[in-house]
Amino acid sequence: MDVFCRTFLPAAAQTGVASPTVSRHLPILRNCVDAGDPTVLVTRCIRPERSTHHSYLLLVTTRRLVVTEQTRVLHRLRLHLNADLRHLGNVTWTPDPRELLLELAATAVDGVRERFLIRADRPSQVWELDALFSHVFRPKMTARAGFPPRAVAVPGAGTPADATAVQGSRAAVSPVVRPAGVAPAGVSRTPRLRPVLAV
Repeated sequence: MDVFCRTFLPAAAQTGVASPTVSRHLPILRNCVDAGDPTVLVTRCIRPERSTHHSYLLLVTTRRLVVTEQTRVLHRLRLHLNADLRHLGNVTWTPDPRELLLELAATAVDGVRERFLIRADRPSQVWELDALFSHVFRPKMTARAGFPPRAVAVPGAGTPADATAVQGSRAAVSPVVRPAGVAPAGVSRTPRLRPVLAV
């Protein structure tokens, strides 16, 4: 079993993706990812503009973002997005612990702005996803910009957790500024949804 498969299955189990779903989507995903590319995240998601008739499975590896689409009625599968992380522009992610959602948005190489909503089971999982995306995307964004990491705004003590987006959204209140990678008060520094590493 290659690195991708060894890390994909535990990552899918970690977010509660059912085995039948994994079996249906895996052949498409395997064709998009190198055998030696470790899986970081596998999760169900929706697109805000097409939330009724379609469901999506989002895969993040150390190098790629892949999204597959399935129709709810006929259960037809197709590839929706297959992108090298280095080729994604204006990547943002906005955690909303109150609604148990995190929105991931990015501009693909064809100029289309893609938006995906990931639903969490609990508020702490929203922050775990936020930390995971910081781990994956921020180094690439910094390298592309050509300057050292800058401080980012995260909620501080006494600030509603959903009042300030950590990356790329409008702030409702004046945030406390912390260096990138520092978790808000009451949130563990190490996310439970950590990248799965091949042994």
